[in-house]
Amino acid sequence: MQAESPEQAGALDEAASAFVELRQRLFGIAYRILGSASEAEDILQEVWLRWQGTDRAAVDTPSAFLAAITTRLSINAATSARARRETYIGSWLPEPVDTSADPALGAERGAALQLAVLLLMERLSPAERAAYVLREAFAYPYRQIADVLRLTPANARQLVSRARKRLAAVRREPIGKGEHRQLLQAFVDAARTGNIAALEDLFAADIVSSADGNGLRGAARFPLLGGDRVAHFVAAFAPRFWPGAEMEWVEVNGLAGVLVPGGRTGVALLAIEASPQGIHHLMWIVNPDKLHAFERSRERSGGGVTTGGAARP
Repeated sequence: MQAESPEQAGALDEAASAFVELRQRLFGIAYRILGSASEAEDILQEVWLRWQGTDRAAVDTPSAFLAAITTRLSINAATSARARRETYIGSWLPEPVDTSADPALGAERGAALQLAVLLLMERLSPAERAAYVLREAFAYPYRQIADVLRLTPANARQLVSRARKRLAAVRREPIGKGEHRQLLQAFVDAARTGNIAALEDLFAADIVSSADGNGLRGAARFPLLGGDRVAHFVAAFAPRFWPGAEMEWVEVNGLAGVLVPGGRTGVALLAIEASPQGIHHLMWIVNPDKLHAFERSRERSGGGVTTGGAARP
């Protein structure tokens, strides 16, 4: 095997340096388009491999070039992911990330990172979602969005406008982080004691409780709707789910969440969607793969690339 020349090694080091500098933004783009940290990591692996094989001397702006590759690969992955999710068992929820461990992920317009917003974005086509993410989360100019998506600027603007309207039609009025945490704390307090009246007082009229377990035994296969049904369901689990559980507060996609030990899965991650009207959605993530991915996001120390061929976001 021919040894790498000093010039080749230096060029690869430069490529790695450019990639590492942009890695967090690239991961943020892929994650928001896909709603999955694991799939976003796979995208970055592929982007790094393509970046290695590119004639980098011909690239005027590495940041624009890498963002374009990341976005296009993410659109392709989102299209195939939709087909896979049709066979998903039970409710599908976005794969959560711990933004306290990786604060840069939510540094730019973090509202487009929240679990409830990522879930709503599943209503968009992959192209709409990509255009919306580039504009709303990262403030890309329309001309650059057009270049990435291979459209005219007018069509890129139309995509973003359509995405905004579709999300605005279903998105609820947000509340502050402090009020969000207080609502979650109040829910946990009421759930631990099985206080049905207190639970119902916290719920909005259209409350939904869904569990993402992908067929895991013991995980609810269908969402529960309505304050009375959800309150009685939560209260029924109080004697065997909460006693002795040492809960851990975590930051889930920019907002407070709770890790609750116990049950068949060993742990559940609880997040909520809330507005001034109360809690609209209880999101229970018990899928072991998604919980492991969340733990990996907590352990992420910044990542990087290895010049042997693989990127680690």
